[in-house]
Amino acid sequence: MSRGWIITIIVLVVVAGIIALLYFLGKRAQKKQAEQQAQIDAAAQQVQMLVIDKKKMKLKDAGLPAVILQQTPKLMRMAKVPVVKAKVGPQIITFIADTKVFDIIPVKKEVKATVSGIYITAVKGVRGSIKAEPVQKSKFAQFKEKLQKKAGAGPV
Repeated sequence: MSRGWIITIIVLVVVAGIIALLYFLGKRAQKKQAEQQAQIDAAAQQVQMLVIDKKKMKLKDAGLPAVILQQTPKLMRMAKVPVVKAKVGPQIITFIADTKVFDIIPVKKEVKATVSGIYITAVKGVRGSIKAEPVQKSKFAQFKEKLQKKAGAGPV
């Protein structure tokens, strides 16, 4: 066998090993996520709240209790998370919203939210339906659309 074939076989074996490793790690992560989702669903409750403000900010800047900051991994503390400040009864509480729900939460309106601890998983309007706010596009996306219109191509 030539040297090229040996290198090709070694590379293929290494790639197959990496794919197998990623497959098993993915299955383990999927099981973990299913367990966590079951815990979230078990602790869920309906709460009526007045949304005061919503932002994406770093976890350490969100004003959450110290216990929550201690429980989160160090890398997650630096990531930006969707934070919602809302008035529940007489208290003003800081919540973390699911990324899918964060976009449809209306500001300065009353909503019924499904909450699990400090995590908002679903939102319904108290008076009428909730309309999704238009998502503001980045400068790059706006520039790309402008170029596509000039070229006569449709958005991709």
